[in-house]
Amino acid sequence: MQRTVYLIDDNADFRQSTAWWLEGAGYVVQSFGKPSQAMRYLTSNAVAEHSCLLLDVRMPEMSGLDLHDQLNRSGLRLPVIYMTGHGDVPLAVEAMSKGALTFLEKPLEDEALMSALEAAFVVDANQHAEDREGEACYLERFALLTPREREVLQGIVDGKLNKIIAYDLGISVKTVELHRSRVMKKMQAGCPAALVRMVLTRRVA
Repeated sequence: MQRTVYLIDDNADFRQSTAWWLEGAGYVVQSFGKPSQAMRYLTSNAVAEHSCLLLDVRMPEMSGLDLHDQLNRSGLRLPVIYMTGHGDVPLAVEAMSKGALTFLEKPLEDEALMSALEAAFVVDANQHAEDREGEACYLERFALLTPREREVLQGIVDGKLNKIIAYDLGISVKTVELHRSRVMKKMQAGCPAALVRMVLTRRVA
């Protein structure tokens, strides 16, 4: 099984030496010197099926924490191992609150890094299983919608007001409200935001 590590750190020497170590340990490595580069790549390309992030906390352009936030908002879920040259406990706590798997201090110890990576790929395998179950559940619920309800659903996802959806579909606002209520019930969504998140990720959280 091919396992990919996305390495994000602004220190070129550190990236090179860490990538060399990871490749020697059998991992495929994609490295980035800027968080913005990593963000563009990860959201524009198919992410490797078995992968994790090895992410520096402190970078001049954007912090690792901010990048993690952006990836979470985009719906991209990857196990994250944070790295830092600063033994900052509050920062570690914040990193863990965002769903980081663990927090390693530089210079990285080989055993600690290997242990963190092994744990990351266990989490990755579990997430893939959860995603498959979540997608199957989403498709079951989506199949319950009528063609008109799916049109209303698309309007909701597009952020349109009920009156705009009604105009686009040539139906009354009351009819839109009725369809909207049925969509929420069939999709078992607690709120419109949850409904939109289901559609965008094609899975039930």
